[in-house]
Amino acid sequence: MTYSFSADPARMDRDRVFSWIAEQSYWAQGRARETQERAMDGSFNYGMFDDASGEQVAYARVVSDGATFAWLCDVFVDESVRGAGVGVALIEGVCGHLDPMGLRRIMLATRDAHGLYAKFGFGPVADPEMWMARTAP
Repeated sequence: MTYSFSADPARMDRDRVFSWIAEQSYWAQGRARETQERAMDGSFNYGMFDDASGEQVAYARVVSDGATFAWLCDVFVDESVRGAGVGVALIEGVCGHLDPMGLRRIMLATRDAHGLYAKFGFGPVADPEMWMARTAP
């Protein structure tokens, strides 16, 4: 099978993406549909698509000002294509879209895909004592 990358928001299968994020992800179980829709509308959206069927098989979202900073999040690869290089191709496409912006920093959080992101230059935060987060109760 062959797969293609797209940064076209109109190509994103919003129903499938919602199912992945709200039902199958470890980080956003139970996310409301309205929240997912607003998140997608306010972000860059990326997908990998099966060339034969046209079905979306992976998704990533980036929140950015387009000038200095980006947050890579909601990265999900359908279980049926894991291990086939789809995740690598997705992150390669995302980085290829973001690199021309000249962003100073792209951040992400992951529980289990450190090796994937390391291939694209991601690593531990240099000064973790400087970083803080405010999370909802």
